[in-house]
Amino acid sequence: MNFFNFNIFSKDIGIDLGTANTLVYVRGKGIVINEPSVVAINKKTGQVLSVGQEAKQMVGRTPAHIVASRPLIGGVVSDFEVTEQMLKYFIQKVYSKNYPFSRPRVVIGIPSVVTEVERRAVGDAARSAGAREVYLVEEPMAAAIGARLPVNEAVGNMVIDIGGGTTDIAVISLGGIVANKSLKVAGDKMNQDIVNYCREEHHLLLGERMAEDVKIAVGCAFPLQEDLQLAVRGRDIITGLPKEIVLNSEDVREAIKGSLKSLVDGVKYVVETTPPELVADIMQSGVYMVGGGSLLRGLDRLIAREIKMPVIIVDDPLTAVARGTGLILEDLDSLRDVLINSQND
Repeated sequence: MNFFNFNIFSKDIGIDLGTANTLVYVRGKGIVINEPSVVAINKKTGQVLSVGQEAKQMVGRTPAHIVASRPLIGGVVSDFEVTEQMLKYFIQKVYSKNYPFSRPRVVIGIPSVVTEVERRAVGDAARSAGAREVYLVEEPMAAAIGARLPVNEAVGNMVIDIGGGTTDIAVISLGGIVANKSLKVAGDKMNQDIVNYCREEHHLLLGERMAEDVKIAVGCAFPLQEDLQLAVRGRDIITGLPKEIVLNSEDVREAIKGSLKSLVDGVKYVVETTPPELVADIMQSGVYMVGGGSLLRGLDRLIAREIKMPVIIVDDPLTAVARGTGLILEDLDSLRDVLINSQND
């Protein structure tokens, strides 16, 4: 008799393995983990000190021998061993108490434009972290499923997924991606734009976390009726002493205008390369925006103006990809065709 029936001891999980945040969906429970994709490591011993929110608090505040970093850059694995440790931490956090013998099936969302080597690295990291079987799905496909779009029908569905490291733009029909583009222009790039703007215009050296706070608090892609302001603190490049300035929404819009243009150009490219029948569908149903970057004030209005089609931000855009991986797990048989082949030998 087989006492270790995996169906008894495991609950399948879906993972949105993002550059900025990792979300974990447990089948039958929903999203149970939403933490930063950051790992803190002691370089002297090689020991992982912390993962997720606790590690993010250490960024920029550690001694030289402790490094808090992101193991994914642009949505792909840049450090295999650290990614494996991070996945192992999240999987064990879900299973160690409730399912001590668990080796779950895992569905992972990845950017639409990654190489075979990068796909294999994600799959290998998940299996090394304890997964029994690993299935990969392109993030815009997972996001479309999470937004409950009819991806298996013969109609055009357009999704813009703006994450931390990448923006994925895709048109989906009959369970496949018809036209797509992946950009290295997303939340992190906008943060860096704000850092550069403060350095060049105000001689102020700003940390990346402060830049992100500025973007969230007063950032916009379209002129606002009421200008927002925020006091920003950093180090004066000339004197080396602390300095405070006030940034407003127009300052931030000026800082990120280059990234916004690249993003809009990418959306236009996908529309231009989409068959006209599907464009007609999208004009009727609209373009759907997901990911944390979609929450930038006025970005939907800017894109709608440029492509002359309605743009809709889905409900809870931050969790759309994770919800999509979960829905795939709930109905793996009928949605198997949307998966990228993954080695499960």
